[in-house]
Amino acid sequence: MAPLHATVCELERLRCNACGKVFTARAPEGVGEERYDASAAAMIGLLKYGCGLPFNRLERLEADLGIPLPASTQWEVVHPAAVTLAPVYTELICQAAQGEVFYNDDTTARILALEGLDRGKYFLDSDDEGEKPGPDRTGIYTSGIVSVKDGRRIAAFFTGKKHAGENLADVLRKRASDLGAPIQMSDGLSRNTPGDFETIHAECNAHARRKYVDEAEDFPGEVKYVLDIYEAVYANDNETKKLKMTNEERLAYHQEHSAPLMTELKEWCKQQLDEHKVEENSGLGQAIRYMQKHRDKLILFLSVPGAPLDNNICERILKKAILHRKNALFFKTENGAFVGDLFMTMIHTAELAEINVYDYLVTLLQHPQEIAQNPADFMPWNYKETLEHLRTEKETANPNVE
Repeated sequence: MAPLHATVCELERLRCNACGKVFTARAPEGVGEERYDASAAAMIGLLKYGCGLPFNRLERLEADLGIPLPASTQWEVVHPAAVTLAPVYTELICQAAQGEVFYNDDTTARILALEGLDRGKYFLDSDDEGEKPGPDRTGIYTSGIVSVKDGRRIAAFFTGKKHAGENLADVLRKRASDLGAPIQMSDGLSRNTPGDFETIHAECNAHARRKYVDEAEDFPGEVKYVLDIYEAVYANDNETKKLKMTNEERLAYHQEHSAPLMTELKEWCKQQLDEHKVEENSGLGQAIRYMQKHRDKLILFLSVPGAPLDNNICERILKKAILHRKNALFFKTENGAFVGDLFMTMIHTAELAEINVYDYLVTLLQHPQEIAQNPADFMPWNYKETLEHLRTEKETANPNVE
């Protein structure tokens, strides 16, 4: 079956030989002015930005099924849809800024021409555009940020010349001033820090562990020792999730069961270098020195309630941007990059909320006026209650309408 269904109407056109006037046959009853409804925009956006299916590939697929859908037409469908969805996107970013824990990282991207729609129109205040990257910066990145608050997770994407830390700083500018410093999880790169904004910075144990995995062939015994310790620590963390512990209970559990393991690993690392059991400049030696240098941030989960072990959730959301990059290769303009960021933000946030993403997008596109007035009522976790409320209001106002 075709992802998008259509009814193709061919209208004959006849010209009068006497006056030259052209007469076009009337369209069948029920055919309106709108050529594409909300379901078409939602499906195209979901296939393109959620599944990495480029416009040209979807065009060929639809053509094989007898439905004309040019790539240029697909853009003309999703771009107005992005403008309709922009208030909800902006509200998602504002709510993400109030998060308790932030995860961030970035990956490379391509924009052929940095021109078009200004993200500031929808995201930043006109008088607060944040720090601009220097004119000599040539790299382009897609940053992924996951914000967690009250168990709800929001995934946000930003493509441009800014690094993940700069984009996180832009998000934190929308944070309420009375909130304390949030926990931030990232790898050890300095470009992931949000500049002047204070965070409680934890670093990713998965990155530290991976450095040992890369040396497994040359140092099998030593690597197994480290991996066994990490396996026990992660088993402890899984137990806290299984028992649905609070942040404080989780901290106490790790302090009792994981702290001795991390202390043992610390002593082992020190012994390897002090007793010259491992060459300091070898691959294993570099992995040990990395762990020693970043130890305080790697073990933050042993001292701060709610501090995560790793940045894996952010790594997973970036796979959506990487999938799009591998298939579509690039964005043509900054305008196209913004539309991609918007759709990926809404799609992946809805996936994290474990709702039907397609139904969610269709619902939003069918209520443009309502979401413009009250975008906070159309979050992935409350939009069904809003729909029910609107339905009740309509039935109350028109009791005789079925």
